[in-house]
Amino acid sequence: MRRWPVWIPAITLLFAGCGRYADFRLPPVASSNLVNGYELEMDPRPVIPRAAAGAFDSADVLNPSVVRHGGLLYNFYSGFDGHVWRTGLATSQDGRNWTRLGAILSPDARTWEGNYIAANGSAVFYGGEFLYWYQAGPKDSPRLGLARSRDGRNWRKLSQPVLDLGPRGSWDERGVGDPYVIRVKDSFYLFYLGQDRARRQRLGVARSTNGEQWEKLRSNPILEPGEAGAFDEVGLGEPAVWIAGGAYWMLYTGRNQEENRRLGLAQSSDGVHWRKRHEVFAGRQDWNSKVLCDPTIEALGNSLAVWFGGGNLPRPDENLNGQIGIGILNPH
Repeated sequence: MRRWPVWIPAITLLFAGCGRYADFRLPPVASSNLVNGYELEMDPRPVIPRAAAGAFDSADVLNPSVVRHGGLLYNFYSGFDGHVWRTGLATSQDGRNWTRLGAILSPDARTWEGNYIAANGSAVFYGGEFLYWYQAGPKDSPRLGLARSRDGRNWRKLSQPVLDLGPRGSWDERGVGDPYVIRVKDSFYLFYLGQDRARRQRLGVARSTNGEQWEKLRSNPILEPGEAGAFDEVGLGEPAVWIAGGAYWMLYTGRNQEENRRLGLAQSSDGVHWRKRHEVFAGRQDWNSKVLCDPTIEALGNSLAVWFGGGNLPRPDENLNGQIGIGILNPH
């Protein structure tokens, strides 16, 4: 969840917001093993720390997206070198010990992506390949692109964004980012951050049958910032959604006035109407004392694992001393 500048060129607004809109809800889910809420038990040390000086992920390591395929966990994470955000790949058998394989996606300044970011994404393995929705474009008006890969290392990008800005005056006219994609029955559902001209950051959802053509929910946004003094009073971002106990659940990042970030929990019966829960999770170690963000959810044995970003500097977008940690979500 990045704080982007307010200003955006008028010409961008002229061509933005041509996407499709629809009224929909996510499919109902079967009730089983009733879940009343969650507790988050975090390992004290990061599992993917920052790399040495000169590496693509030397300044920040954030935004994990973990996918299981072929008995291996693939972690498509964001690395920052102080100038450019790239997507890196690490693999693991147990979710705690990771082997880094280097940067796999970089922004292409010859295209709509610009030269700042091709990262902050969400991966799914479907149809024999990895699909990776990522954030790119100018820092003040990011959009979402899609890349495909058979092996997780060699990628082919679509030539244009798959999720664009909303129309003038809309809740997402100044930026879309922080994608998190799940597949339910025959559709993909993309939860994402939108920013308006007042810098309000809220959450919405879009639907697609193929991952390329999306229709945004007409009644977006689906989750609003909290009241003054709340942990999420300034904005929301970085949603992670899963199904358990007959409901949809969401971990999301909330920002306060001091740019401290923590994780909130929300629950929904249809993926569109969400109720914030009382649970709020904060970092407990020095390395994640100011920022806990970027959750991604995956089954790890019989447990529900969450990988997250953490930092000890309360800055809005980068240079947080960001590192990646792991925790276990325990239902109660």
